[in-house]
Amino acid sequence: MAETNILGLQDQFSCPICLDLLKDPVTILCGHTFCMVCINGCWDQEDQKGVYSCPQCKETFTPRPVVSKNAVLAEVMEKLMIEHQARRPAHCSTVTEECDICTGKKSKAIKSCLVCLASFCETHLQPHYESPAFKKHKLVEASRRLQEQICSQHDKLLEVYCCNDQQCICMLCMLDTHKGHDTVSAAEASAEKKKQLLKTQRKCQQRILDREKEHQELSEAVEFYERSAQKAVQESERIFTELIRSIERRRCEVTALIRAQEKAAVSRAEEVMKQLEQEIAEMKRRDSELEELSHTDPIHFLQSFPSLLDIPGSADVHSIELSPFLSLEDVTAFVSQLRDKVEKFCCQEFRMVSNAVKEIQIIPLPEPKSREKFLQYSCQFTLDPDTVNKHLCLSERNTVVTCSETPQSYSVHPDRFDYYLQVLCTESVCGRCYWELEWSGHHGVSIAVSYKNISRKGKGTECLFGRNDQSWRLFCYPSCYSFRHIKKEIKIPVMPSSSRIGVYVDHRAGTLSFYSVSDTMKLLHRVHTTFTQPLYPGFVVCKGSAIKL
Repeated sequence: MAETNILGLQDQFSCPICLDLLKDPVTILCGHTFCMVCINGCWDQEDQKGVYSCPQCKETFTPRPVVSKNAVLAEVMEKLMIEHQARRPAHCSTVTEECDICTGKKSKAIKSCLVCLASFCETHLQPHYESPAFKKHKLVEASRRLQEQICSQHDKLLEVYCCNDQQCICMLCMLDTHKGHDTVSAAEASAEKKKQLLKTQRKCQQRILDREKEHQELSEAVEFYERSAQKAVQESERIFTELIRSIERRRCEVTALIRAQEKAAVSRAEEVMKQLEQEIAEMKRRDSELEELSHTDPIHFLQSFPSLLDIPGSADVHSIELSPFLSLEDVTAFVSQLRDKVEKFCCQEFRMVSNAVKEIQIIPLPEPKSREKFLQYSCQFTLDPDTVNKHLCLSERNTVVTCSETPQSYSVHPDRFDYYLQVLCTESVCGRCYWELEWSGHHGVSIAVSYKNISRKGKGTECLFGRNDQSWRLFCYPSCYSFRHIKKEIKIPVMPSSSRIGVYVDHRAGTLSFYSVSDTMKLLHRVHTTFTQPLYPGFVVCKGSAIKL
């Protein structure tokens, strides 16, 4: 447990200058703690000023404070360093730097001197600690990249940072090419940059946590979706199996009904045929008797004649009438009609099922950006003749509507718009759906989507597209566009440049978008709302105007 707590406080045991774990920790007068080498390096650069400051809080000290190792903290750091090394991945291990002074077998270097430009082991480093001649030498962690810390122009130590040019310079550079620039010590700039680095690192770590959380949520969503999909497949198979069995039962019933009727009709006909055969045999026998009687003597003929005048079955000769409808073609026609109705119904319902399946997305799909992408959601619509106003004329298999001064001879229907020049489509919009139309006419047209239960009779606003909470309407004129829903009308600052309009609906997302379609897709207007019922495309066509789906 103690080890875990120490590891949890690792950030608090980092040096504010090098941001690594504290090495030979010293606590200065203001209370902040640094590596001994780091704080001495900072103060070495401030020797000329004679004023020494804390790199963290900027508190100043005069004269230079004497620093000594914090023994208690050093012991804690030793344990923390062991844990830190144990937790480091293998690929993070550094190449050992060798001492430049050792001869023969090289010892491990523990420090590098930026003045001597050499690395030293623990033994050969002692003169830098003990001899006054090395007092002003700057020691850093053992490194092979010492030359990078020397000015290539003046061969001096890079110990100043130019804020204007954002580069490390030497003291001579500061008096020469960087004269008058805003400069700070390299240690101070490094400490400040490392603070920024730490902030960036923390943001990165937070983003990692956020992404890991999103990844976990997405993983759980995928598992749930897969389970749900499997359940939906099983239920769909069960329901379709029941439906197939139901259709099979109906098929068997129709077959049995036809066979039963066939048996009954044929049985009755056979009975009548048997009776006819008996009568025919009896009449043939009587005919023979009459033939024989005609050749007998007159006395015998006259005596037998009265008994032979009655012909067997003669009273029923005209009683048998054949039905004029002997063919079962009508039955076949009814079954064929049933098939067509079922297929049409299945197609309509399957489109709704298909749209419902496509609506369920683990990650919601964005609205398409190109016409090619929009056409992936293309739907075919036909105009409903039961809703069309009598002054509108449908043609080309109910895909074209024009305005006519002559009333059309439509039948009376409760779904028909009796006042406004409007028409709805037969098919509804569910899920994601896109369709296009061409319009023409000087008086313009209107393109709408509406709930099915919009009022149809009268001239109130409850019947007019775009003037109620049941419908949304785009006005298209040769010179402008506008959009209306209930009492809110929006002028669209786009000049019409194409007669083709594209309409995109995402029912679940509550999005309705109108586009002008030419070589590109130009958004005219977009609505974000909540659709509570299936939508139906609708149109208003004024005098001299037309729409083709």
